[in-house]
Amino acid sequence: MKTIAIVGCGRIARAAHFPALTQIEGLRIKYACDLIESKAAEMKEKYPDKVENVITDYQVALADPEVEVVYVLTPNYAHYTVTMDALRAGKHVFCEKPITVNYKLSCEMAEEANKRGLMLNIGVCNRYHKSVEMLEQLNREGKFGKIYHVYCSFRSFRSIPGLGGAFTNKEQSGGGVLIDWGVHFLDLILYILGGAKLKTLTCDAYCEMAKDMKSYKYTKMWAEDTKDIENGVNNVDDYISGHIRTDKASISFNGAWAQNINQKDMFIDFMGDKGGARLTYGGKFEFYDGSTLETIAPEYDIPDMYLCEDRAFLEAIESGVKNRNHIDNILESAKLLDSLYASADAKKEIEF
Repeated sequence: MKTIAIVGCGRIARAAHFPALTQIEGLRIKYACDLIESKAAEMKEKYPDKVENVITDYQVALADPEVEVVYVLTPNYAHYTVTMDALRAGKHVFCEKPITVNYKLSCEMAEEANKRGLMLNIGVCNRYHKSVEMLEQLNREGKFGKIYHVYCSFRSFRSIPGLGGAFTNKEQSGGGVLIDWGVHFLDLILYILGGAKLKTLTCDAYCEMAKDMKSYKYTKMWAEDTKDIENGVNNVDDYISGHIRTDKASISFNGAWAQNINQKDMFIDFMGDKGGARLTYGGKFEFYDGSTLETIAPEYDIPDMYLCEDRAFLEAIESGVKNRNHIDNILESAKLLDSLYASADAKKEIEF
């Protein structure tokens, strides 16, 4: 029986991890914690047989010797502090993506976990998406031949989340569309490529669509309950574009929370000399065989990637074996995000 505490009962907790964790046998959720007590209480009300206690101070859970594992599902800016406190209290940690707001602090988190012999996994959930697993296997099997370039698009129409709130405050979020959406796309690309290492990159970032927040028009807004158009801040990227060279392949990308083109383009193209594939983000892929000119659309079920991710984390604690979502295997993605922002700020190419 594993005893866990969940710190942060917001959107990702409610939509993904509570539904997943409450399905896992032999798991005891001793604490649901949130600064807004009603959010934690809602989880206890929804899962009365699984959630035992509601608290607002996570230190209560850290002081409890029965708690072995802490899930850090807070906003980005709190990832570092809560995770470091949990590690110093001797707890294994699952921390949602991004690791934290910058690469330096991410490395400190990895160092602390490894120094203490504790498991620290990061919630880059797409590494457990069935389509991503299949594409990674196809690459290992040589079906693509040499993947020489990957292109990805994560673009939508006027969908800046929580405008003026934590999502658009760089100090709290670490960035905009790149750190929110791009982290998933670029991380799964590095994973499918087989742990690609960075060589050079260049990036341009724009904050154009809501410079005047009061005049910004939208049809819908994710996390609208967190917006603060009257008094808040919007200083993060709503559009991002860049080119990356790695030791495996080059990567180019365009991302937009908001654009004046009413299209939603969420896909990744893998271009190999023997075959290629287009992955619809969150869905399935088609493989294009260069030798037969066939288009192959595999039929398969897609299990809940959050459930797969959470099970794998708990199994890793038992086995002591670092899996694909261990922080050591995610640091290159964190370095990539930080370096892309640095390139955009300096308006120059960065070499590694």
